[in-house]
Amino acid sequence: MVKKTLVLALALCLLTGCSALLERTYATEEPHSSKFWESEAAGTLRAENHQDVVNDLLLLAGQHRETATLRLYDFKSEVAVADTLEAATMEVQQETPMGAYAVEFITTTSHAQRGYYEVAVRIGYRRTLEQLQAVVNATSPGAVYSLLAAALDGEKTELAVRMGYWGEDGQARVEDAISQLREERELTETTPWVVNYYPGPENPGLVEFLLDPPEQEGMPGEDGEAFSEEGEEPPAESGEGPSENGGTPEGGGGPGEESPDPSGDGEEPSPEAGDPGREE
Repeated sequence: MVKKTLVLALALCLLTGCSALLERTYATEEPHSSKFWESEAAGTLRAENHQDVVNDLLLLAGQHRETATLRLYDFKSEVAVADTLEAATMEVQQETPMGAYAVEFITTTSHAQRGYYEVAVRIGYRRTLEQLQAVVNATSPGAVYSLLAAALDGEKTELAVRMGYWGEDGQARVEDAISQLREERELTETTPWVVNYYPGPENPGLVEFLLDPPEQEGMPGEDGEAFSEEGEEPPAESGEGPSENGGTPEGGGGPGEESPDPSGDGEEPSPEAGDPGREE
């Protein structure tokens, strides 16, 4: 009787939801492997077309990698490889926000292998790894005011913001946020902040703010002329003044100095020449 009662109670528990106590959830974690990386070669990426090469280079730039190896598949000739590499490197450096912001140069050298072309890549940077890691993501220019305020509170000297959406009034909103914040923080009399748009001001994907730019001292004029402290051009070093030995700039003697003989023969004029100022 007792045995039947226990079996009945267990059945009731299963029917009323107590089965959740017996359920177990299992999860596994595996290292993420991007399709761009070669599985059997550490530090080597693969590409099959122009867009793959661009993605590989952006992946390297995001990690601040200075050297890497690419394997290009399905390319018909060395000319096709060279054209693709040239177009991809130019696109990354000039047309992408991160490339225009961080990359100084990209060089490539390719060699034909069996079934693919192996490319040695070298990337030079204009920004440090710390600067890349400090880039902030924002959905739109509406977040600029709060991000700049937080940067000032943290005593930061620069801020880089990756924009998800820009819009036609994006630049105006950024300028309004800067003006409002500088007025509120009583910074209107300080050196203006510098704002850089990458890859360009028309539709930037990344905006850089330099909050403590160096002061511009004595900007030279055209052709590198220097200016005096009053902002006027100093007099040119011409021969209008007296020379060091007291003579005139044309080489004439100063006071107490004999003028050179106009005849050029070095002889004194004879009395027979009839000096009009001499009494006979």
